[in-house]
Parts: sequence; C-alpha cells; structure tokens
Amino acid sequence: MPDAPFADPTTADLTAMDPTAMDPTTADPTTADLTTADLTTADLHGSLEDPALTSMNFLNEVTSRFPEALSFAPGRPVEHFFDLESVHHRLRTFSRHLAEERGLSDEEVRRTLCQYGRTKGIVHELVARHLARDHGLTVDPEAVVITVGCQEAMFLVLRALRASERDVLLSVSPMYVGLTGAARLVDLPVLPVAAGSAGIDLDDLTATIRAARAQGLRPRACYVMPDFANPSGLSIDLTQRRALLALAERESILLLEDNPYGVFHGGDGTPPTLKALDTTRRVVHLGSFAKTVLPGARVGYAVADQRVATADGGSGLFADQLSKIKSMVTVNTSPIAQAVVGGALLEHDFSLERANAREREIYRDNLDRVLAGLRSRFGGHPGITWSVPTGGFFVCVTVPFTVDDALLEHSARRHGVLWTPMSHFYSAAGGTNSLRLSVSSLTGPAIDDGLDRLAALFAEQGC
Repeated sequence: MPDAPFADPTTADLTAMDPTAMDPTTADPTTADLTTADLTTADLHGSLEDPALTSMNFLNEVTSRFPEALSFAPGRPVEHFFDLESVHHRLRTFSRHLAEERGLSDEEVRRTLCQYGRTKGIVHELVARHLARDHGLTVDPEAVVITVGCQEAMFLVLRALRASERDVLLSVSPMYVGLTGAARLVDLPVLPVAAGSAGIDLDDLTATIRAARAQGLRPRACYVMPDFANPSGLSIDLTQRRALLALAERESILLLEDNPYGVFHGGDGTPPTLKALDTTRRVVHLGSFAKTVLPGARVGYAVADQRVATADGGSGLFADQLSKIKSMVTVNTSPIAQAVVGGALLEHDFSLERANAREREIYRDNLDRVLAGLRSRFGGHPGITWSVPTGGFFVCVTVPFTVDDALLEHSARRHGVLWTPMSHFYSAAGGTNSLRLSVSSLTGPAIDDGLDRLAALFAEQGC
C-alpha cells in the first residue's frame, strides 16, 4: 500500500499554482463563463447524453488523471518497443515499395504519400496479403477499406446497415464500449446477447433475434470478438464458430467480427477466424493495427466482400458502399499513417504473428503473473472469482461488493491502483460487481505491487 493517498490537482491546487486561474479578467474567454449556456444537450444529438460516449473518454483519460497510480485500466499495447526511428524507416520502406515494386516515379511517390488519396486506401493489397499469410484468408483487395482505426470501420458498417428505425444490432454482452457508442451515433439500438461460458450463447442469440422480429424489428448483424474478447477475455472455440456461422445463415444476419487480440495467444495459436470459415459471405471482418503495429498511426480496416445490388440494376461490393460514407466522414485515411503500417507489413513479410513475437511473450508472462497473483491473494475466497483466459489483454474479477466509478476514484487516490469497472461494458444494468484488469501495461514487480494495492482495497471492502 502506498505511504500516502494519491490525488490529482483540485481547483484550489490549480489556483495556488496559477493565481490568475480563476480571475475572469485574465481567464481564457472560451472557459471563463460557464454559467451562460449557448446550447443545451436537449438541442443536440441524443447520443451526447449516452453513458457509452462518456465511458470512452473516461477509459482513455483515467490513467493520465492519476499518473502516479499503477494502472491495470488501459488496454494499450506495451510501450517497450516504441521507436521513432522505426516510423521513419517504415515510411522509407513503403516508399521504396511504391517505386521499385509498383514502378511509380519520384513525383508519383510524393503525390501518393502527401496528397489526398484513394478513399478505400493505398495499403489494401498489402493488408490482403497479410490476411492470407496470418489468417489463411483469400481476400479481394478491392473488398478492403482502410479506415481511421477500427473505430471508423465499425461506424461505417453500422451507418450503412441502419436503414430504418426498425433496424437493430446484436452484440455479445458485456461488449466493447466503442461498439456501443458507434451504434448510438447512428441511432441503431443494440440488443445484448449472453456470452455464457463459450463466448456466445447461441440459444440466447436465436431467441433474441426471434423476439426482435416478433416486435416488428429487423436484426441486421451480430458483433462478436471471437478471440480473447474485450472486456471478458473469453474466446469462441471452433465448434461454436461453425455453429455461429450456420445460425447467421439460417437467420439471415451478418456477423461483424472484430479481431484485435488474435495474435496474442498463449503459444498454441487460435482457431480460424470466422471470416476464414465463411463460405457464404456472412462475415464482415474488422481489423486494427493499433495493437500489432502502432496505436498512434490510427489505421484499421474492414473486409466487406458482400455483393450489393444497386438501384440501377447493377451490383458491387459492400466495401464500395462503405467508401461512399467514408468519403463524407474522413475523406481518406492518412497516407503517411498507412505507409508506416505498410512498411511494417513489408518488413515482416506480411506476418504480424511473427512481428509481435516479443510482445506476445511479454503479454503471456504478464497474464501468467496476474493469474498467479490472484490465486495467491484470493484463492479460496468464497466471494472472489476471476476469468482464466489463455491470451489477450484482459482478466475479469468478480467481487461481493459494488464496483463503480466512485470506488475507482477512491482506489486511485487512497491505494494508488487503477482498474476498470465492468459496468462500462453493459448497455443496460450489469457488471456492478466486477472489474476488468488489463495485463498489457504493467510488467514484472509492478504487477505484484499493483495486486497488493488491489488486495488492500478489497480488504477495506470487507474481503
């Protein structure tokens, strides 16, 4: 336990540091007068009052609010291997690829990297080769849309699928808060589906689909994270994956497969992705390079090879429809950022499985250490249980007391340890007795210290 409580600056602290901070004659005019409102949230989109949007900012910022606390909160990749020179090197690698393999002139290379670019992206062919190499996927590069992180990929797909107020989305619950927020932005209700012990309860999925249809609703898709899901850590085995695909075909829904953690397994690999098993184009595959290459690049993608009949009697790829939406949202994904990702793929012969060998070992060691630490501190306690994932970033702990943001604040200030309340990952009530621990940031003795601090918090709550 830390020697003294941890705290972030209060208003009084800020005033002491800067005597002009609260002086209306010297304060920033954009923040000086907060008592007179120019707008109300009632006049803005309803999503702005939705807890999901608050949760995303909260989860992104909580660690920076308490910089001295040991943090099990963020699902960020390990920073050990961040290297600014590698960014420049990968940019040069991709530039050489454009010149030597694609035959572009110096002027064309400069234009490709510095000018507005192709809406669907400039590394789509390299991403297709990566998917073939690491996931056994044969993908038409034209079915790949390069996006500003996976978050944009989600938004584009949901915006396209939401055609009327009857449309609804299904998602395994607890669910990634970014999915919930994106759906709220496009006014697409999310119906929760139980995860069960197998990663998804197929009986509950079927019942939820049919109940929605009985109410006149139109289920469009189900969002799933088959490998080491955020936040549960659960994975779907091969038998369940095949059964899920059969259910999607039978019930005429799409599956939105998100796969940010698949390469971070315990050493034995993972089952084939849903998209690799998909023979009837039921799966839209969503991907990100945030965990496997560089989060700061903000590059993701969607594989959308479904055929779409158009009003003029023609047809095209679902990816082409997504690109229309993207052109009005972000225009195109930064070519410089794409080049950094493309360079990484080229340097590792398109295998991010191989490129992340060092990171995978760190995460595996961290996960083992966290699970061993939980066993040694809480093993046998009748009210404390936890998940035992075989890879990924997350472990969920269930406790016999209420877990909320207020307790997290107390944990940070008094005990100097951060974690995430699981209630952030439920679209309705749920998760009030559970917390998520991320194993990706803390390593070695810091994990043990963090768990000691967590144990002190639990003891304070009567455990």
